[in-house]
Amino acid sequence: MTDSFPETGIRRLFSRIGPGLVVACVCIGPGSILTSSNVGATSGYSKLWVVAGAVAFMMAYTILAMKLGVVTQRSACSVIAEQGGRGLSLLLGLFVFFIAAAYQFGNNLGVHSAINDYYPSRYWVVLFNGLALLFLFGFRNLYRVLETVMTVFVGLMLLAFAINLCFARPDPVAIVSGLNPLGSATDLGLPLMGLVGTTLVMSNAFYQSYLVRFRGWSEKDLSKGMFDSCVGSVVIALITMMILCTAAAVFHGAEGEIQLKTVADVGRQLEPFFGTTGRVVFSVGLFSAAFSSFVVNSMVGGFVLSDALQLGSDPAQRAPRLATAFVLLTGMGVALWMILSEAGQPVGLIVAAQVATVVAAPLIAAVLLWLTNKPSVMGAHCNGIVLNLFAGVGLIVLLLMSANIIVNQVLPRLGWL
Repeated sequence: MTDSFPETGIRRLFSRIGPGLVVACVCIGPGSILTSSNVGATSGYSKLWVVAGAVAFMMAYTILAMKLGVVTQRSACSVIAEQGGRGLSLLLGLFVFFIAAAYQFGNNLGVHSAINDYYPSRYWVVLFNGLALLFLFGFRNLYRVLETVMTVFVGLMLLAFAINLCFARPDPVAIVSGLNPLGSATDLGLPLMGLVGTTLVMSNAFYQSYLVRFRGWSEKDLSKGMFDSCVGSVVIALITMMILCTAAAVFHGAEGEIQLKTVADVGRQLEPFFGTTGRVVFSVGLFSAAFSSFVVNSMVGGFVLSDALQLGSDPAQRAPRLATAFVLLTGMGVALWMILSEAGQPVGLIVAAQVATVVAAPLIAAVLLWLTNKPSVMGAHCNGIVLNLFAGVGLIVLLLMSANIIVNQVLPRLGWL
């Protein structure tokens, strides 16, 4: 902040955070809530260490993106085009756009399944997207409003899921034990891979390089950026762990098979334990997660694609907002088609999204790691040994996940295995 009043107390805290909370909002959506609940229901507390590990890698890459933004003071795609060519920049922009559109399709279905459970209608996604478009085009200073609204939503999510956790009364000893990676055997199945995939989201980490510039931070604000990135990552960990622990306390070991196929199922299954009040509190957290993820996820795809096409990446410009609207409408269109036609999952789109994710996540990670180690880009702010170690291990994890998805999901769907 640049006014004459001293930064003290809460004022100082909020001057040091913002972009990290926005990234946290996009990481916590209907998909991550469902995935965390399923892992808690099936594995209890034993996979808490997976969340901690995935968040540590997410923190490392969020810091890399933050450093790239504040040191270069340029959009990430323009730096990539200069250092690796426009082809690489455009490829990365297209991948991020496609991934955002695919996530948006899932967000729409998650919102529909949750609200439709209370008030049946086929057109909730239209209303939700209309609100998102009003938010997108209704404010001149989009970033400042975005940061304020997302901070409120983060607070609501933390409060709502903390209250649910208190209702559940989890086992503290089991929680501590679950943070030990050697405490139980690890099955690299879809639920566990999904837990990592919804936490370590490289396109969201990459967007941090844009958010810190929107905030107006420069090289002198590197310490603020480090603190902000850590706070955002801790928020992701807290919310994900609270949801997982709630499901573990309520569902794990319960008599009969617990079916959690949608986020609405999670709310319904909680009601016998928490009563109507607990379900309403859960819904408040779910709405906050859904709407915040809705808006920011679309901005990730729209702004990065606009930047890759050299149409601009500033919130005040029209092209990034129009590209963001296109992400919103694409996700809504596919979801609405499925809802109205009651069609099954569009296998072709799912395979294409998986392929894009498989290629894009390691590509984004490798590009961030490469650029932030180049003295010609970063000057005296190249990565240290510890940051390179965490980021390097994270890249290996992404490559292993990609190989797993190719062998066990993509190739079988294509009929090649």
